[in-house]
Amino acid sequence: METDDVNRTIDDLQKTLRGYYPDRWVLLKFNNNGNVFYKILASWYNGFAQGDSWRLNSGVDRVEKHGNTYLFYGSSGSIYQCNENTYGMSAYTSGILYNLQEKVKHADGVSLELMPESTNFMELSYT
Repeated sequence: METDDVNRTIDDLQKTLRGYYPDRWVLLKFNNNGNVFYKILASWYNGFAQGDSWRLNSGVDRVEKHGNTYLFYGSSGSIYQCNENTYGMSAYTSGILYNLQEKVKHADGVSLELMPESTNFMELSYT
């Protein structure tokens, strides 16, 4: 696919669906009593006045890759457009992940795993 085609595709998606464009992102794998699903933990740098923000998506249904951008389609209809070069967390988001991991520790049959950057996101089973 040509660069212009990719840009048009992304522009079309931005107009028709709720899109999120995080500054940093990671993929989390949840296992709830054998039910495996994935979620994007995304964060944005909003500066001193507003502070950073984060969002955990509803769950990934599927993923596409266009150039160096992954399009993670969420079960709520949202699309997270994630640049492969921005995979990772800030100190702020690391704290959010730590709090999530602490909550999961106390839930029977539930586990949470941070997927490594080397993961081939296109080969995971999201359904």
